[in-house]
Amino acid sequence: MESVLSFVAAAAASLFAFDLWRGYRRRPRPHIAAYATGMTMFAAATWALFIGVTAGWTGPVYRTFFLFGAVLNIPFLALGSLFLVVGRRSGHVMTITLGAFTAIAMTLTLTVPLQQSLPDSGIPHDIFETGFGPRLFAIIGGAVGATILIILALVSLVRFWRKDRNIVWGNALILAGTFAAAWRGTSLALGEASGFALSLLIAVTLIWAGYRVASGRSRSGRRGHHSRT
Repeated sequence: MESVLSFVAAAAASLFAFDLWRGYRRRPRPHIAAYATGMTMFAAATWALFIGVTAGWTGPVYRTFFLFGAVLNIPFLALGSLFLVVGRRSGHVMTITLGAFTAIAMTLTLTVPLQQSLPDSGIPHDIFETGFGPRLFAIIGGAVGATILIILALVSLVRFWRKDRNIVWGNALILAGTFAAAWRGTSLALGEASGFALSLLIAVTLIWAGYRVASGRSRSGRRGHHSRT
């Protein structure tokens, strides 16, 4: 079942990422680029998951899966919502911070030794050595990213409820999708791997739907916050 769900999730994430990058090409905006990057990471993680559960896990496959599926995707989605709701200045500040976080997380995920052999089947967990390493960064990335999205959802509720409810509902869907991913990403970091493929499928669907809802405003041609981001 994990192999089927991971394939469906990977295919869906790839299609959604393509849709986001196509939207960015038509109308370049930093929030679209951030969402597209986050969705591309989902796609990379789910394809790595599919390869791992069907053909067997290797070090590079597992590290790709963990880096993009449990560490980096949530912060990049939070970056997209920050650009969308608050604006470019705050988004650029977070971009610099996230760049440093990404550099450290990538270095650790690619270099920290595995403390045990990769299993023949299922999803590996509790593989990295403990301490200052990938599991800690997965917890930090999920917790901080989810916190930022909660705050932004509340901000959008106050700022846009009367002006444009598309942004409110879109951020609510993105938040729900992020929680689905962050919950399982954090659980994976803590050693619980069951249901991860299903959570990724639910997450990518909700996040893509949220982006489409929030972007509906610009398609309708009404003036508002999208014109500033």
